[in-house]
Amino acid sequence: MSSNIRSKERELSKMSPFEIKNTLIDLAKKDARKSTRQFLNAGRGNPDWIATAPREAFFLLGQWALSECTRTYKAEPGIAGIPASDGAMERLQRFLMSNSALPGAVLLNDAINYCTDTLGIDPDSLAYEWAEGIIGDQYPTPVRMLDHAEEIVAAYMAQEMGDNAPGLGKEYDFFATEGGTAAMCYIFDSLQANHLVNQHDRIALMTPIFTPYLEIPELDRYQFDVVNISASEMDRNGLHTWQYPDSELDKLRDPAVKLLCLVNPSNPPSYKLDAVCMKKIVDIVKNDNPDLMIVTDDVYGTFAKDFRSLMYELPHNTLCVYSFSKYFGATGWRLAVIGLAKDNIFDRLIAREPEIQRKDLFERYRSLTPEPDKIKFIDRLVADSRAVALNHTAGLSTPQQIQMSLFALMCLVDKENAYKKAMQQMIERRLEALWQSAGLTLVKDSDRVGYYSEIDIMVWGKKFYGEEFCEWLKANYDPLDIVLRLAKETSVVLLNGSGFAGPDWSVRASLANLTEKDYIMIGKAINEILDSYHQDFLKAKGK
Repeated sequence: MSSNIRSKERELSKMSPFEIKNTLIDLAKKDARKSTRQFLNAGRGNPDWIATAPREAFFLLGQWALSECTRTYKAEPGIAGIPASDGAMERLQRFLMSNSALPGAVLLNDAINYCTDTLGIDPDSLAYEWAEGIIGDQYPTPVRMLDHAEEIVAAYMAQEMGDNAPGLGKEYDFFATEGGTAAMCYIFDSLQANHLVNQHDRIALMTPIFTPYLEIPELDRYQFDVVNISASEMDRNGLHTWQYPDSELDKLRDPAVKLLCLVNPSNPPSYKLDAVCMKKIVDIVKNDNPDLMIVTDDVYGTFAKDFRSLMYELPHNTLCVYSFSKYFGATGWRLAVIGLAKDNIFDRLIAREPEIQRKDLFERYRSLTPEPDKIKFIDRLVADSRAVALNHTAGLSTPQQIQMSLFALMCLVDKENAYKKAMQQMIERRLEALWQSAGLTLVKDSDRVGYYSEIDIMVWGKKFYGEEFCEWLKANYDPLDIVLRLAKETSVVLLNGSGFAGPDWSVRASLANLTEKDYIMIGKAINEILDSYHQDFLKAKGK
């Protein structure tokens, strides 16, 4: 490879993989135009499916809510009143009975029964929240999350993130946010605003990890001292397990590490923490670093079997981010929640801060209440999301919260887990198609989720062609070359795993946004490129 090309690749490698993606897309489209190849973009994890039932329920509910508005007042041109609460559930049930054959009616009836019978929600109060919420005629009240939406999501999180643990919902508070990305921004801002993590403080990241968790700590306003906890464990066959050896997890014993961030299941390897790692982290926190704050991003947990979040293993230390975007095909809806146990280390650490810092926080939040010291951290997140002064207009839009509730309720009433099984099986088939066509061995692993796949070219290059080939490849090419070559020569877009703090020569493929047939083509492209490197090696060695 020429020094000029290597120089350009090194410059590109300094960018986020999601920004490099635009260059790769341009190259792949150009190749597709001048060849018969199909442009295949597996670079971003936007799903190619949607959950239909909760959307059908949403639009049917909207029709009823409009009738509630015109029932109270109607005038020309197109003016109506706002919903009334008295007798709202009776009117909703009559509406559903009259429209029982319409899509969405079955889910709404099941959802009503679940909310009233299992969660004990007052029927009229539920119907009124749905009517007013879906119409969007009022500011979100409470600003953190609508009352019944929070109860519903708490039950959903206990089921999906807590592995059906009973009675967990009422022990947690939730804050509805504009997607997981907004949640991340709010969390880092509030941690710093409340002096929980200050500039140059030490934080730990469990890597590989979603790139914003790598990039945000480096911003001037944070400048955190970052320690990577690497998923570097290998099995006896020299294959990645994508778990964390004791030597890495032991870094968390250092009490100077104030914050731990992880994505579980991981992105991009897409493995959930195994039982050994989970137990190790729990033991370290309880015995060595009891004040450790944990932020776990569990967006892919619903694709895992028997998933249990650190949110429920270490409830007092862990703040959870969960997004509805991937599981329900709803990235455009921007729906997520931040969950935190009512009894938590964040509140206790704030209460223990030096007087000068507590005085600063008293002044920061004094416009909200006569007793700013008593504001919970999760409510500080809400206020900080609107620069405190606009706390009274904070909150996720109410129609979004109703759609979120219906997504959650679909799973809560799905006793056969039909939707979950369908999602998991779809991802498994695509993953198997990718690896089999690439000529790679996919070892059985109950902790693998498969929403993404991270393929370490050096691991497989060594198995196929030997150590000498791998050393030659590293000496003559930069790691970014493989994703550029895939784009230029096969019209396939993958992301570089190094951008996620993964192995330098790894590539990341999303299994969510293309067909099974497409992943067969991508696997063949990976195999083709790896073979072309080997042919170049043989020529260089005169073999």
